[in-house]
Amino acid sequence: MKFKSLIIAGAMALSLTPAAIAEENDPAALNDLEIAHVAYVADNIDIRYAHLALAISDNEAVREFANTMIRDHEAVNEQALALLAKLEVQPQDNFLSQNLQAGSEELINEMSQLRGAAFDMRYAENELGYHQAVNNLVENAFIPNIENAEVKALFEAGLEIFKVHEGHAEAMVASLAGEAEAADHGGHEGKGS
Repeated sequence: MKFKSLIIAGAMALSLTPAAIAEENDPAALNDLEIAHVAYVADNIDIRYAHLALAISDNEAVREFANTMIRDHEAVNEQALALLAKLEVQPQDNFLSQNLQAGSEELINEMSQLRGAAFDMRYAENELGYHQAVNNLVENAFIPNIENAEVKALFEAGLEIFKVHEGHAEAMVASLAGEAEAADHGGHEGKGS
């Protein structure tokens, strides 16, 4: 991919944190309420990306994917908020939520300047990278460290949904790349005739 998702860069930067400050910036060290906040923020970010795609893209596959992101991420957030209300707790803001939010603002500004196939590919590549990074974080740092069984079950169910999203994003990137290649070959064939 030409562009990398900001979340991947953030996750990589976190993994390279010096040992002296590693624990305070370690996603695995977050408590359940901080993890819940990260998940809520990440879902809302992806919903924002999807709304941007619906506002800019005319590509049917991109629009369908964006609608799926809105539907699924809103549903997971509703379940999470209901569980937090049942447990009578509030999610806790933290470094990772703040980093995700800051990175998303930059990316939304960047993507909002693109149009047509350039936007579609950037959105698709971002969705693939975003889901890969978030799924890895949830599976390897969050789920093993969540203490509350109900919260853990919600994350496990969400991860299954988001792995499907990752597969759809991967297929969308491949499809858009194929469309771009076909357009390039079609343009070259016309010039060589």
